[in-house]
Amino acid sequence: MLAFAGIRAPPHPMLETLTVKDFAIIAEADIAFGPGMTVVTGETGAGKSLIVDALLLLAGGRADAGQVRHGAERAELSASFDLKDRPDLRDWLRNEELDEDGACQLRRVIRSEGSSRAWINGRPVTVTQMKALASGLIEIHGQHEHQALLDPAQQLALLDAYGGAADARGDVARLARAWREAGARIAELSRGGDHRERIDWLTHQLDELERHAVTPDQLAALEDEHRRLANAGQLLQGGNGLAERLDGDSEFALTGLAARAHAEAMRLASLDPRMTPIVDLLDAAQIQLNEASDTLSRYQSALDLDPERLADVEAQIGKLHELSRKHRVPMAELAAHAGALREELETLRGAGASIESLHAQQKRLADEYATAARALTERRTAAAKKLGADVTSLMAELGMRGLFEAALTPQSSSEPDPSGAERCELLVAANPGAPPRPLRKVASGGELSRISLALEVAALGLDPVGTMVFDEVDSGIGGAIAEVVGRKLRDLGAKSQVLCVTHLPQVAALGHRHLRVVKASSKDATRIRIEHLDGDARRDEIARMLGGIEITSETVAHADRMLASSAAVPRSKRSR
Repeated sequence: MLAFAGIRAPPHPMLETLTVKDFAIIAEADIAFGPGMTVVTGETGAGKSLIVDALLLLAGGRADAGQVRHGAERAELSASFDLKDRPDLRDWLRNEELDEDGACQLRRVIRSEGSSRAWINGRPVTVTQMKALASGLIEIHGQHEHQALLDPAQQLALLDAYGGAADARGDVARLARAWREAGARIAELSRGGDHRERIDWLTHQLDELERHAVTPDQLAALEDEHRRLANAGQLLQGGNGLAERLDGDSEFALTGLAARAHAEAMRLASLDPRMTPIVDLLDAAQIQLNEASDTLSRYQSALDLDPERLADVEAQIGKLHELSRKHRVPMAELAAHAGALREELETLRGAGASIESLHAQQKRLADEYATAARALTERRTAAAKKLGADVTSLMAELGMRGLFEAALTPQSSSEPDPSGAERCELLVAANPGAPPRPLRKVASGGELSRISLALEVAALGLDPVGTMVFDEVDSGIGGAIAEVVGRKLRDLGAKSQVLCVTHLPQVAALGHRHLRVVKASSKDATRIRIEHLDGDARRDEIARMLGGIEITSETVAHADRMLASSAAVPRSKRSR
């Protein structure tokens, strides 16, 4: 990743690399990104938006066979992001068991028959998981179906972020969840009405379990006793044979052999003191053999052939097997299961008192929720008024003589809602005198993109998404307005990473980094390549955008002035 003088790296996840192979008309491309604003230019029809399309797929967009380059078996896309400033996304990866030493790589493969697969950090994932992660990594502006701002829930979240109401919203959500949990518990306790039949059944089951269930340690001891009693005859016979080998009348008994070896070693030690350690070892061996013989004798004396006890133990284990099948839990867990039934029985016996207590708790939570929701509504009302004024002013700067509103409407349900007591709908009137309409119904893609840009600039630094992509945000504008758009994008690049596909030299000249898409056609195939431009190459591209086919010395000089001006351009007064 390249670094740029004077550009502070954004404190958010940042796109580091994008690798594309056999995608549309891209044979292979490996693009490195940096902080600030990156512009993407090229001839009309060169395929500039394919970079955006690749990012859309990596964000969980719909895949189809037409996206695979003609003649290839599959298209492969991957992107890596820097998450050092986003502990929440690192936690998400860890919770999903997708973390890999701080890495964040998204990969997607689309096969020529239309199927696709997705990976995060080399592990297979669903498209839903990919979307969940990508929603915190990248935000794409420019096409209706990919605008997160068209989602009412996202509009409300943006308003809360703009108004600094995240903590207040968190309190409201916590109280609403607690209220619902209390209601669910009431419903659970009230289910079935009269619990006498269940209480009787639990009482019978619990009585049986308490008479027969054992703990895991007790079960292990019972199984050991059964094994010993069932094999008592074999143990007794084997013990007698072992006792004979240890200390019997046979000349081969181990204690006798050890005694004779000890005596011989002592005789040899009298001739050579170096034999003394062997005498000591044989002496210790005699002691161990005698101890083993005594211990075996005591074991044999205690060993009892008790058929009645064996029958009792087998009956007890048989009952445990029966209870295990009946309750569908392992024998070792019957005691714990009894504890769970006991807890349920006690709960049902006290259900009446519990329900009354829960109703009181729910009323208290509802009162606390109402207070918190009112405070949140006040903050939202103030934020909506200010956001409307700020975005309306920015729209005027971007060449749109309209009106923007963040309209709040009470939600229909009277129950506590985690999102608060109202809903938000972003409205816009693109022309003076026209009634404001929902943002999702704005027809012009260019207008929608510029409104999105105005929103992002108004909320500069509040959006946690670190990479923002604007596809043809300058569609339908030119002249001074184009330069204003470029300045706003540059302002945004000071806080977040910005990628902008543009056809306007005024916007392209204001980028911190410049990519050019070039299409080359032959009789066999059409391919594109992506070039990093700087120095004279960038100046020449700006001149091409200014002058078209014929590039004059005046055009080149104009491009030089634009680039020199952009290097010294101050941040917009409105940017925060």
